[in-house]
Amino acid sequence: MAELGAEGSAKPLLTAAEKQLLRRRQELDYWKQNASRIRSRNLVTGLAIGAFVVGLFSYTILSVKQERIMDELDEEAKVHIIRGPRTGANS
Repeated sequence: MAELGAEGSAKPLLTAAEKQLLRRRQELDYWKQNASRIRSRNLVTGLAIGAFVVGLFSYTILSVKQERIMDELDEEAKVHIIRGPRTGANS
């Protein structure tokens, strides 16, 4: 049991609801104190994700353009294969 001290005050036991309310207040205080730091972290994370997405999109577009060029080269190669090799006998 809690004994009363010289001042006559003992620590009261908190109920579960009071403990939960205290925890929520502590969390709210934490978020209020660190809001700017958290906001800046979110901004950096957002910019990093955005840069990754833009880079991936650009790479994909560049690859598709190169693929079209490769298709054109493949068509030219097919034409040369159909015509046959150039030798002294058939040139």
